[in-house]
Amino acid sequence: MSRSLKKGPYVDEVLYERVLRARQTGFAAPHRTWNRACTIVPEFVGQKFEVHNGKGFIPIYVTEDMVGHKLGEFAPTRTFKGHTAREVKVK
Repeated sequence: MSRSLKKGPYVDEVLYERVLRARQTGFAAPHRTWNRACTIVPEFVGQKFEVHNGKGFIPIYVTEDMVGHKLGEFAPTRTFKGHTAREVKVK
């Protein structure tokens, strides 16, 4: 379910202010965040983030195509190990 247009996109204020300060000062280190629900806004383009997936931090570089999506969409929480081969299965 999407957020109402009246409220606008959800952007973490602390993270947003940190990104604006980094753009002014030229700070190049990635921004570490646990806030997966934060919407990517145009000010985030060109910034590096480390988004927590529940176990570790996944590095993300934000491009123009990511605007409007959530940070959590680019940090998968589950790893697919693959299916077993048919010969390996015991009947």
